[in-house]
Amino acid sequence: MSDATHPCLRCGACCASFRVAFHWSETDAHPGGLTPATLTEPLDPHRVVMRGTYGGAPVRCGQLRGQVAHDAHCGIYPLRPSPCREVRPAWEDGAPSAQCDKARALHGMAPLTPGDWAAESTPGPDRGGFHS
Repeated sequence: MSDATHPCLRCGACCASFRVAFHWSETDAHPGGLTPATLTEPLDPHRVVMRGTYGGAPVRCGQLRGQVAHDAHCGIYPLRPSPCREVRPAWEDGAPSAQCDKARALHGMAPLTPGDWAAESTPGPDRGGFHS
């Protein structure tokens, strides 16, 4: 499915629903880390969180661009941390995703269905997590 038609590029619900916590070594403060450390805040001695996803309401990752349920996308997509790479959009790979369904419901959106992926059977550019 092309980026232009990928359902996550109209969604962003995950980015505005869940804490994004990961080991600090995924940040660019560690050799080989990708996610900019300046976009995170400490959670505990070993983990950081993406700014905007912990300690306040409403949750909204500081790197989420656009409007949830309309034109949302990740501002650092190639540098996103593992929790973002690992979440799977419902039915993208032929299986449901409770996390995707929950995030969409929190924002008043219907869950994705297999039909949302029927337009094209080609996956997104790297199949590595959601594309928002």
